[in-house]
Amino acid sequence: MLKFKDFTAAQVRIARPTDKFEEIIDFYQNGLGLKQIGQFKGHRGYDGVIFGLPDVNYHLEFTRHIDGSPCPAPTKDNLLVFYITDKKEIDKVTERLKIMGYPEVEAENEYWKELGVTIEDPDGWRIVLMNRSFT
Repeated sequence: MLKFKDFTAAQVRIARPTDKFEEIIDFYQNGLGLKQIGQFKGHRGYDGVIFGLPDVNYHLEFTRHIDGSPCPAPTKDNLLVFYITDKKEIDKVTERLKIMGYPEVEAENEYWKELGVTIEDPDGWRIVLMNRSFT
């Protein structure tokens, strides 16, 4: 359970549409290495995939609609940040994504350049692999 000031939540899910559904699955599952924990097809015109993060109640969901699901990327400083303390793990993921056609891109904010690697997913949304712990 996640405790907030005025309520308790069972989980938090970040969801976004995409018109590059298969490419997004490949990027987050095979490139980044997230575990697919669920999927659905034909739910009121939507297909979806849900990725879980180890040992936490935070999920990423990507959907597509039969009529299209455009979702233009926001600014270059809208980020999904993964804190990874083992630099070798970051290097391994970065190399795998580069081979898949997703090289490192220039970070908008200088802070992310210090210890992080910024990469754009197939929709142009950015992730950062940050070499430190959050705390």
